[in-house]
Amino acid sequence: MTNITACANHIAQYAALEALSGSQKEPEKMVRIFKERRDLIVSGLNSIRGIKCLKPDGTFYVWPNVTKACKISGAKNAEDFRKKLLIEAGVAVLADIHFGPRIKGEGQLIRLSFATSTENIKEGLKRIKNYIDKYVSLDFSEIKNLHIKQLEIVKKL
Repeated sequence: MTNITACANHIAQYAALEALSGSQKEPEKMVRIFKERRDLIVSGLNSIRGIKCLKPDGTFYVWPNVTKACKISGAKNAEDFRKKLLIEAGVAVLADIHFGPRIKGEGQLIRLSFATSTENIKEGLKRIKNYIDKYVSLDFSEIKNLHIKQLEIVKKL
């Protein structure tokens, strides 16, 4: 019981020692790759109509503001937008409400991770862009019909 509650086991201690005193080549490579992925996802999201994304400094998540994208796609809020992205575009994201209450004045936010391959990020960005572009190119009657179809799909779930 003492080893479980008082300290890390011997193997973990040796692993930590090696991680801190050994070669830093791999961690440096990982940092470079994550910065490239971060820059890719931020620039990609900012190129999509209705989405604004700030560049994070020390994480592998981005929190784009999708308030305008919600209006374009007819989503009530970020949670509704999240569901629509999953059902219609095949992109899994999380809405801000999954991490606590919304902060008044911040708008609608979603969270995406860039702890995945560059290819997956590019594909996800393409799907999100195509999803938004679909609404931009429709006229009002087409949007209304599309929303009716969405409601029918959601009711079946």
